Amino acid sequence: MKQDMIVILDLGGEQSAQIAREVRALGVYSEIHPNDLTAQQLAALPGVRGFILNGGPNNVVDGAALEPSEAVLQSGLPVFAADYDGAPAWPAGDAERKQMLRAFVFDTCKAEANWNMKNFIADQIELVRRQVGDKKVLLALSGGVDSSVLAALLLRAIGDQLTCVHVNHGLLRKGEPEQVVQVFRHNLGANLVYVDATDRFLDKLAGVADPEQKRKIIGAEFIRVFEEEARKLSGIEFLAQGTIYPDIVESGTKTNKVVKSHHNVGGLPEDLAFELVEPVRQLFKDEVRAAGLALGLPADMVYRQPFPGPGLGVRCLGAITRDRLEALRESDAILREEFAKAGLDKTVWQYFTIVPDLKSVGVRDNARCDEWPAIIRAVNTVDAMTATIEDIPWPVLHAITQRIVTEVKGINRVCYDLTPKPTGTIEWE
Repeated sequence: MKQDMIVILDLGGEQSAQIAREVRALGVYSEIHPNDLTAQQLAALPGVRGFILNGGPNNVVDGAALEPSEAVLQSGLPVFAADYDGAPAWPAGDAERKQMLRAFVFDTCKAEANWNMKNFIADQIELVRRQVGDKKVLLALSGGVDSSVLAALLLRAIGDQLTCVHVNHGLLRKGEPEQVVQVFRHNLGANLVYVDATDRFLDKLAGVADPEQKRKIIGAEFIRVFEEEARKLSGIEFLAQGTIYPDIVESGTKTNKVVKSHHNVGGLPEDLAFELVEPVRQLFKDEVRAAGLALGLPADMVYRQPFPGPGLGVRCLGAITRDRLEALRESDAILREEFAKAGLDKTVWQYFTIVPDLKSVGVRDNARCDEWPAIIRAVNTVDAMTATIEDIPWPVLHAITQRIVTEVKGINRVCYDLTPKPTGTIEWE
């Protein structure tokens, strides 16, 4: 169906994603675009009813102030300035701001509130069927929320034309490969191919310490594995990915600096042999969960904590070694077990451990030991663009610490990361 759109024009503001989410919360679709949007690009955007210019502290690039494109100014569509050209800043959650936003979207732009999950799913099913036709699709299935929702949507759209490939890259959490096979092959009835590529990935990553290089190696190797699996099948022409909107925003635009590259945005090889199918790329994280519920997925699957595509590779900081990776996997399993015992798995959005490539002195068996620290990260968020720190009860932290330093080989210290996002990203790499 045709849906109205409000375009957020990024002029160096820090609240573009927040404004876009608030517009969508009104039932009107919104997207973020760079300040130099061309007339041709604008014409390709369907249903645009108005623009919000979002300026701010990053509105000077290479010594020049960012200005809205002539295509926007000459479009004849309503324009609202937010923290731009003398306009006041919009504090998040401000009631007056939301009232002004509502008035602009509905009274000035005359936009229709037709953005909802039912319409979105119906539209995407139709678009997927139109794009794919009678061809087959290979799904990069990690088992996380994004790929689970993607799988459910694609199964509804194209059924047995979909083949799901789950790659165990050796960077998964303890017990996760077995869980993925159970849920998707047996519970959802998907065509599932399981590939154990642990040695292949870890050999490629040996000695690589740079976080961006690790992400891109993992992303590129994923594609290579899928290409190999596709050659074993007939008629595979499409690759489905669970790219979502924060992945795109954080991977950088002309007016938005790179926060971190995502394996499904910045790490794809140029000679990709597939056409991409990415039906949830328009959604923020909370919208992905809403789509999952609308598609009939069980709540415990929809609300499971997210897991990055590069997996434990971005939590085993620096160059990955197998012994430190195993210490990370075991400490993470203990954290998850203790959170479940305390009921925190129902209230905390994401929680995990990090093991850095450094050691500190400790005492074990009455002797000096130089071992790694394990760092606990526990955050809550709605859209993954900002995050707050969860207040974990001291008895729970003490229990986790005691188990980790007692049960996990190579770890003698446990720390708790108290940094919100911003300034710290949710992941450490």
